[in-house]
Parts: sequence; C-alpha cells; structure tokens
Amino acid sequence: MSELHTEHREPAAPAERSDSAANQLWGGRFARGPAAVMERINASIGFDCRLAEQDIRGSIAHARMLADRGIIAGGDADAIIAGLTEIAADIAAGRFAFKVELEDIHMNVEAALAERIGAPAGRLHTARSRNDQVATDFRLWVRDALDRLEDGLKALQTALIERAEAHAATVMPGFTHLQSAQPVTFGHHMLAYVEMLGRDRSRVRDARARMNECPLGAAALAGTPFPIDRWSTTTALGFDRPTANSLDSVSDRDFALDYLATAAIAAVHLSRLAEEFVLWTSDQFRFVRLSDAFSTGSSIMPQKRNPDAAELVRAKSGRIIGHLMGLLTVVKALPLAYAKDLQEDKEPVFDVDDSLGLCVAALTGMVGDMTVDQVAMRRAAAVGHPTATDLADWLVRALGLPFRQAHHITARIVAEADARHTDLGGVPLAAMQVIEPQITAEVFDVLGLDAAVASRTSLGGTAPETVRRAAAAARERYL
Repeated sequence: MSELHTEHREPAAPAERSDSAANQLWGGRFARGPAAVMERINASIGFDCRLAEQDIRGSIAHARMLADRGIIAGGDADAIIAGLTEIAADIAAGRFAFKVELEDIHMNVEAALAERIGAPAGRLHTARSRNDQVATDFRLWVRDALDRLEDGLKALQTALIERAEAHAATVMPGFTHLQSAQPVTFGHHMLAYVEMLGRDRSRVRDARARMNECPLGAAALAGTPFPIDRWSTTTALGFDRPTANSLDSVSDRDFALDYLATAAIAAVHLSRLAEEFVLWTSDQFRFVRLSDAFSTGSSIMPQKRNPDAAELVRAKSGRIIGHLMGLLTVVKALPLAYAKDLQEDKEPVFDVDDSLGLCVAALTGMVGDMTVDQVAMRRAAAVGHPTATDLADWLVRALGLPFRQAHHITARIVAEADARHTDLGGVPLAAMQVIEPQITAEVFDVLGLDAAVASRTSLGGTAPETVRRAAAAARERYL
C-alpha cells in the first residue's frame, strides 16, 4: 500500500471554507466546498485505504452482476473491471496517490476510475450506496483478519505442542496462588496454553461463520428498485448468504465487535503466557532463557537481560481490550440505520489486527527460541512439600482413612518436616508413626517428585505418558 499523499493544512477559521470545490461525487446539493476542519474530520482515507483490495473486489463483483442483469451494458462493465484491475495493481505497487479531499477509499477509487475510463465509471454506483459498499468491504476485511488470526494461533499451538512433546517428563512446580502446589511436567504446562488457543480458534471460526453474510445490495438503507441479483454478488465474494434486512445490513457492526471480543480474549491468553515468560526468565526462577533475538539490555545495568517482547505482549492486551470497549461505546446508542459514527469502527479493528498479529508472532518466536533449564525447574519443584497431597492420597488408599482425616495427619507431618528443616521424604518413619502408627515404609515410594508426577494418569493429568498421548491428540485435533 502506498503512503497517503496529503498536504497538511491548518484548519481555517470557522466561517471560512476550504479552497476545494464541492465534492464532484456527492456534492451536487452543495454550492460551496466544506470548511477545512470539516474536510479533515470527515475524511477517512488516512486509514480506510487499507480496504482498497476489498473495495475493488466488491466493485468488480457488483459491476459483473449489473451487466448480467442488464442494468448496465456489458461493454461498460468490461471497461469498469479493466480499470479497477489496473487501479488495484497500482495500489499494490505503491503507485496510487490517495487524496484526502475525496474522503474515503470508495470515492478515491471511483474518481480514479473516472479519470481512466471516462463515462462508464459513472455507472458503477448504480443500485448501491457507500453504506452497503463499506459494510461489504469491512466484512471482507474482517473475514481476512480472522483467517490471519487463526493461522497465527495455529502456528503458536504448533510450537507449544512441539515443546510439550520434548518436555513430557520434565518436572516443574505447579502453582496455585503462585505458591508451590504439586509437581507437574513442563509439557503438561505447555498443553494448557494449547487448549486456551484452541478455544480462541473456535471463537474465530464462530465469528467468521456468523459474519459471513453479504450486505451488498442493501443500498443506503431501504434496498433498491433495480432488478439486482444479491445471490450473484454473495457467491462471487465468498459469502454464505445475503443479509436479510437492508436496515440491519448497513448499520450492523456486530461482526467487528465479534472480532474485537475474540481478539480481546485471545490477547488475555497471550498475556498470561507472556507473564510466565517474564517470571521464568527472572533470576528468581531461571526456568528458561531467551536468546538475544528476544531479549534487550539496560542502558545503565550491563548485566540485565530483559524480556521486553513478553512485557509488550502483556501490555498490548490492555490496548486490545480498550478497543473493544471503545467500539461498544460508539455503537451503543445509534438509531437505525447508518450514522457517521460508524466511521470510527475501522481504526480500532485495524490496530487490533496489527497488535495481535505482533503478539502471536512474538510468542511463537519465544516458545521456539527458549532454552529450558530442567535442573532449575526440578530444584524449584522440590520446594514447599509438593508431594503432601500424594501422602494424603496414600493414607486413603493404603490405610483406608477418610480423606479429611488423612489431610489432618499429613498437615502434622508437614509441620514435623518444617521443624526438622527437611522435605517430607526426610522425616523419619518413626516420627511419622508417632503421628499415625499405621504408616509403613511404603509411604516413601510416593514422596518423590517423579513418583508423584507419574501417578497422575487420569485423563488430562500430568503423568508423562498421559502428556505424550495428550500432545498426540492435540496434534490430531488442532494441527
């Protein structure tokens, strides 16, 4: 896409008008051009130039339909399509100069078409309005954005599954309340994010299916008296069906809200993973190390390696959530049908697409880039009596005690370990038997980290073999 070629102008005094003539595409009702400040606030070409590809796709489909229905001559349609194809090529090559006085992408393209092919260009807008045109363009763009998002999330899932397979038996601490709870494997931890992203991809597909209706043909708000074929343009643009109500067609932005809501939830999941990287790379954890490709230094402290990419992913979630709140606020009180407020729908969506795409790519890179310190993970997993639940479970299984009684006995043994400054395996059998005489030496078989992890064989559990099966199932389900 070429840069927007505009000349910055200070706003004129309120009573003055800009020097531009009345807009030639819609200005027949007006004798004078708009005030400079009006021109600046009204123009959207600075951002909706990103809709150029979709706008031209929609116009080509519309022109073909008009000719097929005999609404315009076939020769005019051919000229229109040839001209639009040339314009698309110029835009892709960066040779197209967008003009702010033409307000938006639709009028920039139509004006350029008129310059290239003359009178036939004036027939393109038959039986449509900018209202249904922009609704169609924007749906096409959001649909493409959803496809990009799903592809990115799938790539991140792939990287996580590969790590899960490599570390199915790597023991690390599992936390609740960020306190050491029970040992798990790093592979199991990676697969938790695979499941989160799987739900994100499901929301992407749901949003895509829900928005895949074509508004083209709704015209300004009431439909059109021309004998158009809405199914023709719907099929040509890859939609499932035409929208059912012309008023709703031009005023609906649920598809943009769906996209932003889906993106916001995905961004929260990405932020959680990013926070793990911030913790794991710290000197207090040292679970993973990122290479120079995903680390930065300090301007004053030469020893520092900062996980800036992860921190920025974490921060961008707030930006993405904010855009969802912003667009909800824009549309919350709009009467039917179209209002210019809806011009504010595109910038947040464009920014979210950019931001979320960066976040997904950064995390995919970090997951693939990280070096896992298995020794540090195992050392941390031994802290805080992580096999206490295994001891309680053994008391239930081996001695037939009620779990609540077993829990109480285990708590007393934990206190004994703390008093001796040792782990549970370091408490002598005799000391345990003072608390519960039925305990035998077999209890020590369940107090090791590997034994604790290996025992969690239930579906979705952390046992290495269970993790390997889960990773294989995730490959089948998601990749």
